[in-house]
Amino acid sequence: MKAGSKAERNGRKVSPLDLLMPYQARWVSDSARFKIGVWSRQTGKSFSTAAEATTDALTDPGTKWVCLSAGERQALEWLEKAKEWAQAYKLAIEDYAEDRSVAEALLKQAEIRFANGSRIIGIPANPSTARGYSANVILDEFAYHEDPNKIWAAMFPSLSNPLAGTFLERVRAMYAGESVEGIRREMKIRVVSTFNGRDNKFYQLWEKRAENGYTGHLVDIYTAQAEGLPVNIEELKAGLDDPDAWAQEYECHPTDTSNVLLPYDLLALAESADATESVSADFWEVRSGGVNNPTFTGIDFGRTNDPTVSWTWEQVGPLLITREVLVLKNMSTVDQNRILASRIRRSTRTCLDYTGPGIGFGDYAAREFEEWKPEAHKYGKVQLCTFTVGLKREMFPKFRRRFEAPTSVRIPISRAVREDLHAMQQVVLNGEYNYWAPRTKEGHSDRCTAGALGVKAAGDGGNQVFAIVC
Repeated sequence: MKAGSKAERNGRKVSPLDLLMPYQARWVSDSARFKIGVWSRQTGKSFSTAAEATTDALTDPGTKWVCLSAGERQALEWLEKAKEWAQAYKLAIEDYAEDRSVAEALLKQAEIRFANGSRIIGIPANPSTARGYSANVILDEFAYHEDPNKIWAAMFPSLSNPLAGTFLERVRAMYAGESVEGIRREMKIRVVSTFNGRDNKFYQLWEKRAENGYTGHLVDIYTAQAEGLPVNIEELKAGLDDPDAWAQEYECHPTDTSNVLLPYDLLALAESADATESVSADFWEVRSGGVNNPTFTGIDFGRTNDPTVSWTWEQVGPLLITREVLVLKNMSTVDQNRILASRIRRSTRTCLDYTGPGIGFGDYAAREFEEWKPEAHKYGKVQLCTFTVGLKREMFPKFRRRFEAPTSVRIPISRAVREDLHAMQQVVLNGEYNYWAPRTKEGHSDRCTAGALGVKAAGDGGNQVFAIVC
């Protein structure tokens, strides 16, 4: 290759790694066997761990990396980043496959196989899936895994066998009359996450990183911006409008504790083919004569940053069965009014949001369907609600109890619904608890909020259905 060509820079060949920010490059170039990182949200931690795994797969034929992510969505997104890196290196991907029992069932694993025999596997983490792999391990968003202690105990032994994955190499050496003694692989572990409270294995590993032989990388939003990440910090902070969440999610200052509201095992109890994400248009027709089952709707109203979600439950005997989980994205308030009016009209108890962009929607709905406000002697369908800490503390624990045995709700078998519900967290800071979810490109558990509000409406009696913006 000629010097000065587009594929060279300063006399050396260019590489996709040249596009990394300095803090990302430090992570990728750190070859320590044990490595841990605390990273702010949206600073590219999964992008960086995928870069290291893919680079290793290219340079070390036959190597294997397993990435355990907090959920299915995260596992698939991480694999997409690994595929992007493979394409950037022009490394042939021989095969990609997802392992599921049925189309929308919980993912068991997804795998990339490379032409040189290397493999990269992504799986949603739980103690059973973490067991049995002999590979280099990435624990992605480890603080948000359901049971980090059990996952750690099940996973760590996979690093301990230096002969794992070397059988064919040793056979070839044996037939060639060469020594097999030096053929071994020293498995690595990479633990990365945003903080999620202090009462979890990730925080303990971070605090003891030096004495346990880990190299540590801390990247808060200010470091990322100073080293080239093009973010407007003040805009992000104002948009989040939550000092506690900002401190943990972006400044890397952990809250006291945090737990998943709805673990996968509880969600599995409620998943049913009887529940649906959508229904035919005639379901929303209001019929006389009492032939309709009672329905209850919760609406989390959004406009630009987050979608609007309308979750409708139908009461069938003692059960609340999901009939629709409607998601409206980037739609004008006028068009949302038209679509949601039929849901409000059909619901036995109905409500609308009265926070942020929901204020205008709430005014419209209260005028059209009358407001529910007993203290003001108003007994219409619509209750206007503000999303306060007190309301969260009331409705989310009740929502969880509906999933506990004997389970009294049914939800669709849906990856989108499952991952959204699973993302909601109970957090404790300075002795006070609250509920919130990490913000992603899909929103921040808007389905969970809408579903919880619909369940609250059904459980409280009276003409109450809630639709709230978070």
